[in-house]
Amino acid sequence: MSDKPLSANEGIKIRSNYLRGTIAEGLADLSTGSLSEDDQQLIKFHGSYQQDDRDLRPDRRKHKLDKAYSFMIRIRLPGGVATPQQWIETDRMADEFANGTIKLTTRQAFQLHGIIKSNLKRTIREINDAAMDSIAACGDVNRNVMCNPNPHLSSIHAEALRAAQQISDHLTPQTRAYHEIWLDGEKVESSEEEVEPIYGRTYLPRKFKITIAVPPSNDVDIYANDLSFIAIVEDGKLAGYNVAVGGGLGMTHGVEATFPRIADVIGFCTPEQVVDVAEKVVMVQRDFGDRTDRKHARLKYTIQDRGVAWFAAELNRYLGYDLGPVRDFVFTDNGDRFGWTTDERGVHHYTLFVQGGRVVDTPGYPMRTGLREIAKVHQGDFRLTANQNLMIANITDERRAEIEELLVKYGMARSHERSALRLASIACVALPTCALALAEAERYLPDVITVLEDELEKFGLRHDSITIRMTGCPNGCGRPFLAEIGFVGRGPDRYNLYLGGGHAGQRLNKLYRQDLDASDILPTLSPILEAYAKEREEGEKFGDFVIRRGYVTATVQGDDFHANIKPEAYPAK
Repeated sequence: MSDKPLSANEGIKIRSNYLRGTIAEGLADLSTGSLSEDDQQLIKFHGSYQQDDRDLRPDRRKHKLDKAYSFMIRIRLPGGVATPQQWIETDRMADEFANGTIKLTTRQAFQLHGIIKSNLKRTIREINDAAMDSIAACGDVNRNVMCNPNPHLSSIHAEALRAAQQISDHLTPQTRAYHEIWLDGEKVESSEEEVEPIYGRTYLPRKFKITIAVPPSNDVDIYANDLSFIAIVEDGKLAGYNVAVGGGLGMTHGVEATFPRIADVIGFCTPEQVVDVAEKVVMVQRDFGDRTDRKHARLKYTIQDRGVAWFAAELNRYLGYDLGPVRDFVFTDNGDRFGWTTDERGVHHYTLFVQGGRVVDTPGYPMRTGLREIAKVHQGDFRLTANQNLMIANITDERRAEIEELLVKYGMARSHERSALRLASIACVALPTCALALAEAERYLPDVITVLEDELEKFGLRHDSITIRMTGCPNGCGRPFLAEIGFVGRGPDRYNLYLGGGHAGQRLNKLYRQDLDASDILPTLSPILEAYAKEREEGEKFGDFVIRRGYVTATVQGDDFHANIKPEAYPAK
């Protein structure tokens, strides 16, 4: 038992009466566009973050005005699958309540930005009317369960998607607070205290993330998540899942006790055991996770501190049976397959590249309008990928020509005719809305790639896929620490550059240069890209090359992330 005091968030949860707090009263107070500090923490469990437009801060401060507060709502989509009608409704709400754009997240969810407080309740109610929800999309609970949208193994994907939905349903908080506050649900008066059968009164010490992958694609980045299930296919059938635990990418600049960590594969379970395993992993973390320091509260630190063998034994004790031996699997990449594909049933899928996951109409490229028109005639579904792209899935022979015509009409038929570097890019939202952002990401990475593309053309690397990711801070929302090239914001227009991640997401990268500004990026990366073009071995990926050539040392595991960093990573200022 720790002698340290509990973190402030633990007290907020204890006092909240199962996530109610004073949210309802705060929504009714229209004298301000914000909520109280405690309620700002609690609404995360309901799927929303309070934000403000940081571009407007200086001018509003100058005129002694309050910040331009608004809210982001994250809509859960287990497995990233939405119906055409749900797409249409999300598109409508983006105009009616938000800023006219839809953000596709790296966790296969929708985000709506720019919702003012007076519209917050109505928006969540209409999300519910569209058979979606936002509960547990954020907060110290299990968040949106991800699932590889592999179009080439449709029958396996169907089983994996079903497991994702079952896990999501089972781990959804049971409190009535969400229905009472947002959906005008009846308050049940009872002499019995409300309970959360899995989470308990204080929920988890920190957020919790689950994924399901279908090899050979690791597009959901299983090594970056608290818990992952890796589908094992034998003789064309789903035999079960390998279980991986303890991944997580967030860290804090300058605090070496914080680090990203890749998950350990600890055993195998049958399809019938998946939900039980998910529950018991959550319960072990509930009981043993650090509730005194939120920077040390993720499952990755519980396992790092106590050991993988301890965790596996404790999990088996909670389960009442032992996980089976790990079975063989191979991941070859973690990118998306763009354009048209046809699955084993003869059904078609079209994967669209969406820069930064931002669905928006721009001059000359009315993508959002085009997708709305496709949704009106599409009879299959939409699948959000873990790389912020979009699959128009389950298109029949009869509908393919009509959808192809719409893709051409709205300029989307050639969306993936870009450099392989751009297609392998991810950026978090960052500025102007994220309160944690230290630098730009979504608005800046496209420009960085444009500059690098000229060098790629010169070196003959246009079609070589190199994963590149940029985040505005080190919390890791865009999974930058698994990229072959990762930029992490340190301050306005300044980034740390990381190199050497595994192309299939199986290895962390390492710091190569600190505090680069825009003018540093090209001269720093150009000679390395040129050397890669000239000196790589047959089939060698960029992340493997920079380690073999000694630009960085390999990161074996999270506690090695800060070790053996080359002195030039800290150039004299």
